[in-house]
Amino acid sequence: MFKKIVTLLFLLSSFFIYPSQPVLAQDAGGPVYIVQPGDSLSSIAERFSVNLADLMTANGITNANQLSAGQPLVIPGLVGVTGTLSTEVVNFGDSYRSLMRRTQVPESLFKKLNHVVSPSEFYVGVSMIVPVQSGSQGLNKRISTTKGQSLLELAVQQNTDVWTLAHNNDLSGSWDGLPGDTLFAPGESNGEQSTSGLPSAFISAEIRDLPIKQGGTGVIKVKTIPNVTLNGLLVDHALHFFPMEDGTQVALQGVHALLPAGVYPLRLEATLPDGSKQSFEQFILIVSGNYPEEVIPGIDPTFIDPAVTEPELQQLIQITLPSNPIKYWNGDFISPAIAYAESTYFTSRYGNRRTYIGQGTEMQISGFHTGLDFGGGDGLPITAPAAGQVVFAGPLTVRGNATIIDHGWGVYSGFWHQSQINVQVGQVVQQNEVIGLVGGTGRVTGAHLHWELWVNGIQVDPLDWLILTYP
Repeated sequence: MFKKIVTLLFLLSSFFIYPSQPVLAQDAGGPVYIVQPGDSLSSIAERFSVNLADLMTANGITNANQLSAGQPLVIPGLVGVTGTLSTEVVNFGDSYRSLMRRTQVPESLFKKLNHVVSPSEFYVGVSMIVPVQSGSQGLNKRISTTKGQSLLELAVQQNTDVWTLAHNNDLSGSWDGLPGDTLFAPGESNGEQSTSGLPSAFISAEIRDLPIKQGGTGVIKVKTIPNVTLNGLLVDHALHFFPMEDGTQVALQGVHALLPAGVYPLRLEATLPDGSKQSFEQFILIVSGNYPEEVIPGIDPTFIDPAVTEPELQQLIQITLPSNPIKYWNGDFISPAIAYAESTYFTSRYGNRRTYIGQGTEMQISGFHTGLDFGGGDGLPITAPAAGQVVFAGPLTVRGNATIIDHGWGVYSGFWHQSQINVQVGQVVQQNEVIGLVGGTGRVTGAHLHWELWVNGIQVDPLDWLILTYP
């Protein structure tokens, strides 16, 4: 998963946008787009509705594979547009109106660049193209009028005049400001001011690493006024918030690998000390994990019979359902196969779409690979990827000899198919402590370590947790 880079540079409201890379843009006669991770020439051409051949010619590209993240590309055919086209990812609390105000991009130009038909298409995780003027001063500072406060009083507080404030925020005049409406002015954003669109109980809200993929882990960080209790919902799972040292509250939520790509609700609700509630809901984009398909033949029918597999799955769900307020881990997770890293390899990755075929029968069961498989050999040590408390240690039908560790905050690790279990329920283990040995028990085609990671009731991609730091 790649981290998203959100650029907060803006243009003045005028008909001409001056390039931040003037030689390239002026010589080629078009605006410059900075290639983002995951882009291809064909996807860029489709996004800007330009011919692929014209795009390659404008940039002197003869091979469609000649593309890398960070590379500047001239976009031909965009009449009246010059400068740099920045990519900005919509976050929770952003709104169509606030983006227009903050970036100062004319709405007609914004719609042209992003093919926006309706503000309803504006949801969390979507990448928007914003033209950037070199040297312009962005309207980063969020402000709003309080009840009984005039726009003139607010302008005086911000060391500006009411006409400039009204013009920058597309207001008809000094009489057009509504209490609580989020406006923008030059200067740095004040972290103690409410994020655009959010009710007054919320100081800020952010979803990390957007857009979230199938099998990904959503990280929702919220800062509120004092003594506020938070809860919420992502897709159809209730969120559990836990306090961080800086006063921010964070919820971790897995997204199911088989959840169809699309837009789903994210709702936050704040309960104030007097018992009153404030809530905010916005749609969030879930993108495909691009997982491959594979067929696993010759499986003992007992191991894929729903009468056997479903009760065992429900048992795991019940074990991993509690959200322990104690956070055992600190910092990064490490590979549970790190003790034999020189001889291990991935035999199967998380998310692969699987079809299991029962040996000697016509039984076919579809599903997905719920964890990360490490090759190696029988008897190799399995170590804890992070500190936690053992909540299950024993035999299962499909998963063989199994151990489950509660890392806290709704995060659990599962280790299947062991030849030997070295821990017991209730035991607190430390990172890199040996918890068992690799084996071939349960539904396997050979000895290996299967590591599974659950986040608030959903199996997620463990590889993300080896690459990124959570929360």
